[in-house]
Amino acid sequence: MTLPPKPWPTGHCEDIEPLIRRILAPNGSPFTFTGTQTYLIGTQEELVVLDPGPDHADHVDALIAAIGQARVVAVVCTHTHRDHSPAAKLLSSHFDAPIIGCAALTIQSDEPRADAPFDQDYAPDRVLEDGDSITGDGWTLTAVSTPGHTSNHLCYALEESGALFTGDHVMGWSTSVVAPPDGNMADYLASLDKLYQRDDRIYYPAHGPAITKPRQLVRGMMGHRRQRERQILRLLAEEPRVLPEMVPLMYKGLKEQLYPAAGQSVTAHLLDLERRGEVIRSGDLWQTTS
Repeated sequence: MTLPPKPWPTGHCEDIEPLIRRILAPNGSPFTFTGTQTYLIGTQEELVVLDPGPDHADHVDALIAAIGQARVVAVVCTHTHRDHSPAAKLLSSHFDAPIIGCAALTIQSDEPRADAPFDQDYAPDRVLEDGDSITGDGWTLTAVSTPGHTSNHLCYALEESGALFTGDHVMGWSTSVVAPPDGNMADYLASLDKLYQRDDRIYYPAHGPAITKPRQLVRGMMGHRRQRERQILRLLAEEPRVLPEMVPLMYKGLKEQLYPAAGQSVTAHLLDLERRGEVIRSGDLWQTTS
């Protein structure tokens, strides 16, 4: 999806539907589309702040102005990438509200660490498990565990409206990057299937437009990942290859600045195929087992 023309409506509080408002952070990039979308969920009297976004003064000021005198029941995060959770600490302090939602991220791996993009200062007062809820006057927000993009990723269902807030698991402009060692392709596909089994009316992602045909999109996303998997197996069946050789062959026309992100998802596929015994590696060289 191409970027819409500027100016983007950063700092503007948009009424999306009853119980839902949205404010765009000024952090647009090739990796975040027009920026991170923070959602105010609830009423003018009582609400939660979902994905408070980056620690950017203009964005935090816009959130504080939009919240006004409402009681903030909680500041809620889908996951702890630095474009999603750093402002939680500031809003929690300003409104004397707890930080509730995903767990803090702890990577247990011997692989090179990939947590530089994560918010190391995130400290939740309460961690939600799958099916746990936060309630207010006339609204209920329920956590849906969706690991894959990150191991701590949660989506949230607004029970009264049929809306699902999908963070980075399902986005309105691009497929999600799955970056090992924390990102896991098998978990990501299982989480997509979990959402496919649900009957949510609409998805509100952290980046990009709302998704009005969610099951159709999720089905296409699962098919896209299986297509990438088959593409990898075809390339390796021709000859053993190293990752930097595979990315430009798989992503025709992709800007080189995005090769590292694409390479992370290819690595996630390779690790999943290795776990299933379909590929093996010798140093940096990958090949099929058949």
